[in-house]
Amino acid sequence: MAKEFNVPPVIFPAGGNPGPGIGPGAQQRRPTAPFQPPRSSNPSIPFMSFDVGSAAASTSFSTPQFAPTTIGGGGGGTGFEDEPPLLEELGINTKQIYQKTISILNPFRVKPDLHEDADLSGPFLFLMAFGLFQLLAGKLHFGIILGWVTVAAMFLYVVFNMLAGRNGTLDLYRCLSLIGYCILPIVILSAISLFVPQGGMAIMVMAGVFVIWSTRVCTRLLVELASYGDEHRGLIAYACFLIYALFSLLVMF
Repeated sequence: MAKEFNVPPVIFPAGGNPGPGIGPGAQQRRPTAPFQPPRSSNPSIPFMSFDVGSAAASTSFSTPQFAPTTIGGGGGGTGFEDEPPLLEELGINTKQIYQKTISILNPFRVKPDLHEDADLSGPFLFLMAFGLFQLLAGKLHFGIILGWVTVAAMFLYVVFNMLAGRNGTLDLYRCLSLIGYCILPIVILSAISLFVPQGGMAIMVMAGVFVIWSTRVCTRLLVELASYGDEHRGLIAYACFLIYALFSLLVMF
């Protein structure tokens, strides 16, 4: 049998919600004002009053002004128009590389004066082309090509300076430049070998022709550019022949 309990009615204050401790005999809590930090007595410090408006008004920053500058170091420059081309800043002379390449392609009319200014931009381009043609043939020889060129330049540098003695004027940088430019016939051979059966008589005959081509050009340039080279033309030609014969082996096998 259920029991009935008498619950006294709950009386809510007008305009408010019931809260803990609010009942018929409880006093209504008055709302308190929000927290306001005390203002500083020194008016020169606006941030102590937390008044953003007054702080922004009292603190002002002036925009920095930069004087217009001219590029190029001269008074007549007005912009990037006076800047030299990027290839010229990097020391890459495309016209000179083209002229050297044309002189190598004609083994009977080599112009040694074009190669007096040695560079490595053209040789690097030829070596990358050589490695690319070898890659198209299914041979990954980039590291071998770069390593052999470095060793060949050091070998030719040592041999020539031993023959010339103290009067030798051939430096290692020029050796790298000359060997790199004279490898152009071997690069052409590697491109032709893509369409010729490997291991046949045709590719061997072609390899011999291109090796002699590179040897003749490189020997002529070394003799003309380095002092006391004419006296040892045969030995220099033999060293160049060995260098380019090794490169031709990469193409044939």
